[in-house]
Amino acid sequence: MIFLFSVIFGFFINTQICEAQTDHLKSFSDPARLWGNGVERVIEEAYRQYFKTRIIDGKIMNIRLPFAENNERSILLDTGWDFFEGGKGTPDILWPVIEEILDSEAFEEYVKALSSGRETVFIFDIPAQKWITSTDLFDIARMKAGSYRGLPHRPYVLNSGKGALESDIHNYLYCIGHVGIDCSGFVWQVLTHIGRRGGIDLNSALGPSFGLPRGADLARYTGTSFFNSKNYQIIAVEDKIRNLHPADVLLFMGSNGAMAHSAIIQSIDYKKGIIRYLQCTDEAPLLERGVHESFIHFTPDNTGVSLKDPSLYWTQKRFAPFPGEKDSPFSDDGERYRAFSEFGGGKVIRIRALVPVIEKLNKSR
Repeated sequence: MIFLFSVIFGFFINTQICEAQTDHLKSFSDPARLWGNGVERVIEEAYRQYFKTRIIDGKIMNIRLPFAENNERSILLDTGWDFFEGGKGTPDILWPVIEEILDSEAFEEYVKALSSGRETVFIFDIPAQKWITSTDLFDIARMKAGSYRGLPHRPYVLNSGKGALESDIHNYLYCIGHVGIDCSGFVWQVLTHIGRRGGIDLNSALGPSFGLPRGADLARYTGTSFFNSKNYQIIAVEDKIRNLHPADVLLFMGSNGAMAHSAIIQSIDYKKGIIRYLQCTDEAPLLERGVHESFIHFTPDNTGVSLKDPSLYWTQKRFAPFPGEKDSPFSDDGERYRAFSEFGGGKVIRIRALVPVIEKLNKSR
């Protein structure tokens, strides 16, 4: 009887502990725990939809949605290729496709090749969605020496043979799966999430003002040029720090005078002097390619400076998408934002239709 009581009591205690731990984890994972109930929480909520945890090759991996832009690497080809949903899909559409890829026999074969125990050069043929390997010592030596033989549509990757890494998963999803999201597609999905939380449909709210047919999916039209248009729904914001708000969109200029990249501000901590913004790009450290967070540090008592002020510290470093390729022309996001001053450099915009929505969300803090 005593033994039976001990078992029941022990089971009860363990159950209580597990429930307490579960409650703690739920509390920790709740965006409101860190960001309150305003628009910062809503943006963080949208951001977290772009990550999934999986066990791959016996390891717990945090998989992020890759960056994927149609025809980005087709410069040497006569024709390009499209990514699934054109790089504009929502997380609930993209993740089932990714899960299917990661559960496939083809992916399992790829993981086995990564665990061969030998240094191996993986050669991806992106248009054909195929890969081959080389264990030729000369090929491996050239990669180690920095003599890169890859092409934009045919990247080479040197692997240790010691098993899959998160960067290897990105390579497969991008090169073979043709799945991911581009920069403006990501920003648009975050903005539409804000709209839904505030009770409006951005498609319905913005579509007519852009001359789109009734019921048109704006996601298909939201390239970075969309955010840089002169439409009255796009509010130009003077990019001094004191003027910025969460949900403002950062636009980065391209060499041709057109905006080439976009990101979205998630929060501004005026006491600590930190701006947190979110973006999707493949010009980033290997483990950050795809959707990731970035930061700008500023002096709290000097909020009158422009984002172009060189005194600001932008933490986001820029690298080639695949090691060995030509490096990004910019060392960090700050340099990129300030670039092409002859065209005005970077800028900040705000979506007019979301202004009352954000005010409503912030009242619920």
